[in-house]
Amino acid sequence: PARRLSLWSTRCSSMVRSNLPRSRILQLLPALLPAATWRPLPAIAVGGVSSGDQGQIAGDKAFQPGLAGKDYGKSEMSYDDFTKRPSGMAFKEAKPGNGKSPVAGDRVVVDWSGYTIGYFGRPFETKKLVELDGKDKAYLRFELGKGAVLPALEEAVAGMSEGGVWQVVVPYRPGLSYPDDDKDHERVGPVPSTFSGQRALNFVLYNKDLIDKTLLFNVKVIRVDRPGENGWKKG
Repeated sequence: PARRLSLWSTRCSSMVRSNLPRSRILQLLPALLPAATWRPLPAIAVGGVSSGDQGQIAGDKAFQPGLAGKDYGKSEMSYDDFTKRPSGMAFKEAKPGNGKSPVAGDRVVVDWSGYTIGYFGRPFETKKLVELDGKDKAYLRFELGKGAVLPALEEAVAGMSEGGVWQVVVPYRPGLSYPDDDKDHERVGPVPSTFSGQRALNFVLYNKDLIDKTLLFNVKVIRVDRPGENGWKKG
């Protein structure tokens, strides 16, 4: 297993050096590591940004605290087959849902994986990483609207329904990604299930160098519990 992960890392690095478009790297990630994720995400475009919006997205500056107040810096990553919300979160629907849609106060049960797509596409949460740690991957459960997960993920899940699968790109912005004052991710999740995953995530999030802190999440809504269903009590 360690050899397979090493091979995957080598392939990711080769893709970065080859100067492939980042949108293409994003599409290739699940195929490069078939054993480390549940692979719900075929490359399906479901209404990307318009050509006018795409130009605007490409011009947005990435949030980098070290360049606060400056009029220069790298641009945020953009993908022409993703839809960008005003908040900055971008998504692509890989599979439409066919069940209940959640509202504030519902408990949402999701399966998820995460990658530091802005920095070599390294996984920080996958089924394979959890298995290598001798654990069984558990679903993520949270109350929608309570702020228990990233604002970008709350926004995404609020637009999904049971059975739906989205790819969600989260740029590093205040009020959208992980907060700076919660390095153990106890207040705002999701928390990587393994030490190696948390280390990979934190290396990117709290690195003082000017690296791209953009994250990619694969999210599948398993179940939506209304108050009173499956033992769920709001709040």
